Amino acid sequence: MRDHQWRGVRSRAAALAACALTATLVAAGATPAYAAADTERPTAPGPITVVAVDTTWIELTWAAATDNVGVVSYPVSARFEDTGAHYSTDTTSIRITGLRPSRTYTFSVAAVDAAGNRSLADPTLRLTMPPGDDQPPGAPGQPFAYDVAATRLWLRWTHSVENVVLDRYEVFRVDSGGTLTLVNEVYQYPPGRNSTQISGLTPNTTYTFVVQAKDEAGHLSPLSEPVTVTTLPPPPSCSVRSTVGQWPDGFVARLAVTNTGSTPIDGWTMSWRFYAGQQLHNLWGAEFVDRDSGYLRVRNVRHNRLIPPGGTVSLGVVASGSQTPQEVTVNGGVCEVADE
Repeated sequence: MRDHQWRGVRSRAAALAACALTATLVAAGATPAYAAADTERPTAPGPITVVAVDTTWIELTWAAATDNVGVVSYPVSARFEDTGAHYSTDTTSIRITGLRPSRTYTFSVAAVDAAGNRSLADPTLRLTMPPGDDQPPGAPGQPFAYDVAATRLWLRWTHSVENVVLDRYEVFRVDSGGTLTLVNEVYQYPPGRNSTQISGLTPNTTYTFVVQAKDEAGHLSPLSEPVTVTTLPPPPSCSVRSTVGQWPDGFVARLAVTNTGSTPIDGWTMSWRFYAGQQLHNLWGAEFVDRDSGYLRVRNVRHNRLIPPGGTVSLGVVASGSQTPQEVTVNGGVCEVADE
């Protein structure tokens, strides 16, 4: 064999070996050099079309994107409100399961090439799934009021019984003549909430509230039994004078709280700053209620329930730590610090 013929054979063999190596790298998932150097984005896929849909699944298709090298995958997302799921396919269609009846989803699709370039202006489709629910929820339990104050209160109720998915609770104020006024909505995403705060109320006023459930198909439950509650009088005005003795890891504080308003305080709850690491060792002139969110709450005892205008009650506390009573409140009213 002549030398130039041998060189030709070797060139063809080298080319075949290079092709084989490239095929092996692609098969193994490696990115070929030409793809790594690719910076051009694919075009956006064509509009999304619904092929078939049921209450819990949907099949979508779209026109293929184009790319100077080649599209390798189509990422697909299905979003409902602020939650969503992500999928991927190497074809121009997908079947998504596990969806919920009556929910409105936004579907989107993008195109990605071998170099990871992603298309821009990906098409979207907003679609409400067919209803799979023909039964309304059961009535919520009768609400009860707690943490009642002068201008706000909390309501809690027992959950409705729902055969598919509950969407929200609607809380209504029952006005004179039975008129319902929506005052709050408690959405069930994530599910589980069955309480809400009602604010903007008038002090020393009686209110009636009911709760209604609504499922994702739009069915409404019967109204709950009503609850009637009276807000507290306006917070009293007060002043506090404290005498404190401290040691390295504790203190004793004596508080003198004066009613500086013009109306008597008949029954009181008092709170002040009390850190989580502190321990209450002794208390007199008041009864312990609870401690929450960095505050200690106490209430009157029998002999000092009534504080007339200008009157003063005295109480004391022994506790660990260095945080002495500050930000003192009486029935929600912040007490001014009295001059020594």
